Amino acid sequence: MEKKPFVTLEQVKEITKTYPTPFHIYDEKGIRENARKLKQAFSWNKGFKEYFAVKATPNPYIMNILKEEGIGADCSSLPELYLSNKIGLKGNEIMFSSNVTPREDYEYAAKIGAIINFDDLTHIDYYGEIAPFQETMCCRYNPGGDFVLQNTIMDTPQDAKYGMTKEQMKEAYKKLKAKGVKHFGIHAFLASNTVTNEYYPKLAKILFELAKELHEELDVHIAFVNLSGGVGIPYRPDQEPNDILAIGEGVRKAYEEVLVPADMGDVAIFTELGRFMLGPYGHLVAQAIHEKHIHKEYIGLDACAANLMRPAMYGAYHHITVLGKEKEPCDHVYDITGGLCENNDKFAIDRALPKIDMGDYLVLHDTGAHGFAMGYNYNAKLRSAELLLKENKEVQLIRRAETMEDYFATLDLEKFPLN
Repeated sequence: MEKKPFVTLEQVKEITKTYPTPFHIYDEKGIRENARKLKQAFSWNKGFKEYFAVKATPNPYIMNILKEEGIGADCSSLPELYLSNKIGLKGNEIMFSSNVTPREDYEYAAKIGAIINFDDLTHIDYYGEIAPFQETMCCRYNPGGDFVLQNTIMDTPQDAKYGMTKEQMKEAYKKLKAKGVKHFGIHAFLASNTVTNEYYPKLAKILFELAKELHEELDVHIAFVNLSGGVGIPYRPDQEPNDILAIGEGVRKAYEEVLVPADMGDVAIFTELGRFMLGPYGHLVAQAIHEKHIHKEYIGLDACAANLMRPAMYGAYHHITVLGKEKEPCDHVYDITGGLCENNDKFAIDRALPKIDMGDYLVLHDTGAHGFAMGYNYNAKLRSAELLLKENKEVQLIRRAETMEDYFATLDLEKFPLN
């Protein structure tokens, strides 16, 4: 799959007259089209709802675009709940899936009527001391073992800190039913960033069979099954993207096979996609400001791991385009680095690219999710601006760049007079 930027060199030159690099920029047109395709894929399910994983891109302008497309919010902390409520999402438009949950998070989630997804059996009594139980509540399932697709281990739920065992799920439902809960949800997340059309259908079948068992054994109404996230994106150009229409059809077949014969055809399907919703529709744009010729060839950017942590943290691949040189041969091999005092501050290692000259603009692809959101201030690096490329091609500032004043705002420097 060819990786093409959604901005051109001419556009970036114009943008940088107002907003200097580095910056993250998002493609409104792509975001909206993708949201509509997801809804099309699950249109067979009357109650389908996507809850965008706010942790992926916690920006109210982006969240509001998704809200306009009928998408809710999946939150895991008090600030994420607050942000979702601030843009006008209400009640069951918000799913609260947390772990090791502070009291004040549950208090606020209950106050705004978010759907509570319990991660642990002990959280039920803990929550009961904080807020009244709602008519609809959810529990998170962890089947343990390895999650295998076509003889390949995709992930290891047995090592994950999330969710409950099947027996704990049953005990949780009994507790909740005794406390007046009338409608129940099942949630699970068994693998991350899968690039295969088989993940959701296999996960769905596991959860549908569990839903049937809980319904029949405990006489409870299963209102929804939440497939959570895990549908990934092709970071590398040689990867084939997921076909969300085929994925939706695979889930439908599992639904028809398991739930419909059990007279459970009213169960809604929920998803909590972050990377799939936003990843391809964000770029980190940076400028080449330094070159170094020692044992290897290095190109230094004005961005660093503080702007995009994934390559340093995971060794993750992000494709790179040198704007204006898309058709030139990739006959130079570089390490592309930032300026942190850490040797792992490298966006790419031994990457074949066109010849890079100082002042060239580079696009790092697929930073729309878990890009800016994972930024940090190590080495006193300041976080960049976020921009939105609107459908009409105008560029809007949706988060200004940090300043030194922002960085020092939590310190009382008045106690340290300048010498």
